[in-house]
Amino acid sequence: MEPIAAFRSQIVTTADGAEPIGRLTQGGTVSTPTPPYEPLTYERQVQYANHEQGSKKQRRRRGGAGIIVGAGVVALIAGAAGGAVGYTAAKSQAPGLTIASSTAASTSVAAAGSIAAVAAAVQPAVVQLNVGNGEAGGTGSGFVISDDGYIVTNNHVTGAGGEIEVTFSDGKTATGKLVGANPGYDIAVVKVDRTGLATVPLGESAALLVGDTVIAVGSPLGLQGTVTTGIVSALNRPVTAGGEGETAFINAIQTDAAINPGNSGGPLVNGAGAVIGVNSAIASMATGAGQPGSIGLGFAIPIDVVKRITNELIKTGTSKTPIVGVQLNMTFEGPGAKVAEVTAGGPAAAAGLRVDDIVTKVNGSLITDPTSMIVTVRSFAPGDTVELTVTRDGEAFTVPVTLEASKAKE
Repeated sequence: MEPIAAFRSQIVTTADGAEPIGRLTQGGTVSTPTPPYEPLTYERQVQYANHEQGSKKQRRRRGGAGIIVGAGVVALIAGAAGGAVGYTAAKSQAPGLTIASSTAASTSVAAAGSIAAVAAAVQPAVVQLNVGNGEAGGTGSGFVISDDGYIVTNNHVTGAGGEIEVTFSDGKTATGKLVGANPGYDIAVVKVDRTGLATVPLGESAALLVGDTVIAVGSPLGLQGTVTTGIVSALNRPVTAGGEGETAFINAIQTDAAINPGNSGGPLVNGAGAVIGVNSAIASMATGAGQPGSIGLGFAIPIDVVKRITNELIKTGTSKTPIVGVQLNMTFEGPGAKVAEVTAGGPAAAAGLRVDDIVTKVNGSLITDPTSMIVTVRSFAPGDTVELTVTRDGEAFTVPVTLEASKAKE
């Protein structure tokens, strides 16, 4: 895995081989500068919150620091190694720890509107995904959105391929089939051949406020049905995550709810029990070894974007990414995103954008660097018209741009 672009300079390659904002390029790369966030005293890393599980024989360990996004596909969790150690810790009792079983029957009833009540309502729809690929495998999470078996998870949970085993909250299992995925958004849909399944309602991420209570449900380290709580720490946080040729650009919900390896693909729900995000990535201290855990910096994909992507995947097996039709100067220190090239015949060309124009806002949202422009544009859909605030030769103006669908393979 590679270090998250939002936290330090790096070179990343888009999932579709295209520049994420505009034109298709052969082997195109995007260099993402350090954003204007205040630096922390530790080396920042964003990682997929995957739990890489042991195989029947021996787990394949992978090196490298970086993104540990939350769900479980080995091909995308190179930086999430922790291997058999993490798996053993999740499955075994800690040394010296004694767990006493109670013989008394539980009669507790969750108060209406409490976190306990929300958890009880959501948990039946949350699943664990065990993805196998030869000698290696991984564990992630997902949630059921239709009673006939459609499940939402992360692309990095399913991306490496292999058999998908879905475990439900009642312990029953089913074989899952990958319906489709969009690596650029880190979203995938899996289908199981079952009916009458419990589902979880989908909310609206646009209604979120910083400070709102949120609840994460999933299978961190293989511990199915784990519930953690926190608040919305920030909104529209530019996050890039990915590896091995697949990069996701996320206009993320940041939360301090504990998200750990194995939580990837699980739901982040609001106080009403509606999904407002899909847990995808965590930031962790660089320890140099072992599998990182939560330090209160988790990131989820907003559900408003997820709904569009999943609907397209279910209908067609593919989904498209909106583009402006420009290449950006990724070495420009900002503020703003500087245009390096305008694609002939594209949306930006039609709107009159030129090389060296600096985009400072998209629909009123401040653009601090190229990454923030990419993730902001990707929060819209192809066909949407957005208003760009542009500076040219020291003069600011606004121009409407109608986004097109990327012609690159998603």
